[in-house]
Amino acid sequence: MAVEAGEQLRADARRNRDQILAAAKEIFAEQGVSVPMEEIARRASVGVGTLYRRFRDRDALLRAVLEDVIERVVVEAREAHRTEPTAWRALVRIMRQSAQFRVIMRVFRRSSEVQSLRLNTQEIACLRNEAYDIVDEVVAAAHREGSLRTDVGTADIIMMFSAAMHQGLALRDETAVLVADRALAIMLDGLRADPTREPLPGRPLARADVEIDRPR
Repeated sequence: MAVEAGEQLRADARRNRDQILAAAKEIFAEQGVSVPMEEIARRASVGVGTLYRRFRDRDALLRAVLEDVIERVVVEAREAHRTEPTAWRALVRIMRQSAQFRVIMRVFRRSSEVQSLRLNTQEIACLRNEAYDIVDEVVAAAHREGSLRTDVGTADIIMMFSAAMHQGLALRDETAVLVADRALAIMLDGLRADPTREPLPGRPLARADVEIDRPR
């Protein structure tokens, strides 16, 4: 009985944590990160005490939101790489599964408080590197199958994707999604291998070219 009770408590704790993270992502995207913690607890259908037991302060919650977003992106990317019939289809699927990126970018855009937060933790750095590893594998496979132009590297794609997701963030939600989707479609068309295209200037960008500061 004690074992079953302990398992139930752990399950309840996981469910509460998931509800809080989901509510925080929604409400941060809608109102910014300065929203009262009590409002997040209400949206998550938990008590304020439960929220603070899971996350000691707002900074801890923001870090957890970012970790959760990147982790979900990693899971989606790995699944695309595993199940899609071609590397090109996997790359397209990864780049189109952009809802999580849009959420976090909208959060970042709304508040200078986020900009000053020490977000580059070891956990976030590990997740980011895992995401890079998957995209590296997909890009290499797409090069081998001849579907992706050879003068494009992983970091080229990451940087272009980031720019596409930033398009229209100041617009209303419906228009912002349309702008981002169209930018992605145009970008994907330009990434396809085509011997008639003009070569890109310089060289393909690698991860080392765009690495950010090491975790603090």
